[in-house]
Amino acid sequence: MELQHHQSPMDVFRPKKRSNVVCRIFDRQISSGASGTSVRYTRRFYENVVPDYTIYEVECPDQIYRKFTDDGQYLICFSRNHQDLIVYRPAWLSYSCKEDCNTNDLPPKAKKFESFFSQLYCVSLASSNDLICKDFFLYTGSNQFGIFATSTAQIHDALPVGGAVQGVPSIEKITFHLLRLEDGVVLDQKSFQNDFINLAHNMGVFLYDDLLAIVSLRYQTIHILQIRDSGNLVDVRSIGTFCREDDQLFLTSNTQTDLHQGQPSSDYCFLSGIKQRLLSFVFRGIWNEESDQSSRVQLLKKKFYFHFQDYVDLIIWKVQFLDRHHLLIKFGSVDGVVSRNVDHHRSFFAVYNMETTEIVAFYQNSADELYLLFEQFGDHFHATSRNSLYLNFTSSHSNNMHAREQLRSNKNKASSSSASSQFVKKVLASLPFSCQSESPSPYFDQSLFKFDEKSISPMDRHRPSPDQHIKFCLRRKPKVLKFKMKPGPEAGSADNRTKKISSFLFHPFLPLALSIQQSMSLQPSVLNIHFRK
Repeated sequence: MELQHHQSPMDVFRPKKRSNVVCRIFDRQISSGASGTSVRYTRRFYENVVPDYTIYEVECPDQIYRKFTDDGQYLICFSRNHQDLIVYRPAWLSYSCKEDCNTNDLPPKAKKFESFFSQLYCVSLASSNDLICKDFFLYTGSNQFGIFATSTAQIHDALPVGGAVQGVPSIEKITFHLLRLEDGVVLDQKSFQNDFINLAHNMGVFLYDDLLAIVSLRYQTIHILQIRDSGNLVDVRSIGTFCREDDQLFLTSNTQTDLHQGQPSSDYCFLSGIKQRLLSFVFRGIWNEESDQSSRVQLLKKKFYFHFQDYVDLIIWKVQFLDRHHLLIKFGSVDGVVSRNVDHHRSFFAVYNMETTEIVAFYQNSADELYLLFEQFGDHFHATSRNSLYLNFTSSHSNNMHAREQLRSNKNKASSSSASSQFVKKVLASLPFSCQSESPSPYFDQSLFKFDEKSISPMDRHRPSPDQHIKFCLRRKPKVLKFKMKPGPEAGSADNRTKKISSFLFHPFLPLALSIQQSMSLQPSVLNIHFRK
């Protein structure tokens, strides 16, 4: 074989950069990606392995399909009466034909839900008085525990007794269940009485490694629990009224001393420990802005004392871990807790050190400084457990150039100062992030595929059901269509007047996805299975 000019001997055997699987495998044998990019380099194989076949209107149980666990081992479902937990094991489709069969189509038996999933067990979690919270589920990958919640009905006009916040609803009983997903055994439970915890989309609970943060909105307390390998939920600390373990003992002993000395007790109530820390941090920050004493006083009057009651009235909205020692806490007004659209409410973000009980940073929700931190180091806000392999590769504007360009393009469109401020508020409204709210599927990797984010996204949310197919195209050249999917019947719905919503459940690493279309008329859901045939 005659070599061309400037061609090395290895170039004869090295295939060109083509998109078929064989070439990719050969290329992987003789070359590798840059250091630290091996997983992302390997994920390019998903450009060839896509869920390009759909079984429409699959015969399936009438139940609520929640999500795949982050390791892909289980599919979590709930019964329609919100009483039972039903867990399935994903299984790849396999079938045989006794006679000659059309390889372009599947036999009827292969088009059933049971051909793709095998039921492991069905466990009753709720009693006659409470229901399973269908939008709540957390998964600990290290020991394959699942955390579920049940609750009684919500009371909107509950009286603020026992130090509760006025205007926050109450739930008579909220119970968290720690369950071993391997066999469905409930290992431990933790209950909260006459409290309010936002369970929708895991908003009021955050899991980081073996630590669990639960936000009591009604009593303004952050409960930190540890999940032991033995399957026990252990109280670690509570942050709110008190910040240190001996705060209550110290205040009680001083109150008793005052009574022994004959001093009358006062009806004045102390501010909570977390509020004291917050006010101290704001005061010191303003104090340090000026070195001149008279200028300090004037500045404190303008920026601290004038807004003192506004700071006092702030309540905790939401919390997430940044690491094992730091929490990102969102503060706002009481109205923002019960409102569905919190974007219009002013809010603040504080970084709290649990070990030193100090506030180490404080920002308003329109702060450019916080936005720049979020833009450049967004992955640090996506605090994922060390054992969550697939969750560490979700696309963000910090690790993906396409997402970053889109974010900056949107920001540049907000040219005026007021528009820019509103844009910053809109972006920062996603903080703190809801735990395990994004799908780690490689088909949402924006370095691999391009798709319409108005119709589908990795976020765990229902969306209006699209009338057309959702297309997934290659991000890199030749940028061709690789697969498309559509919820609902293949020919579309005959009833166009009824509003429909859809959700997508993607397996974390297999070319497998479920699309579920629901109507507001309480008709059974339409489930489609998308997979690689």
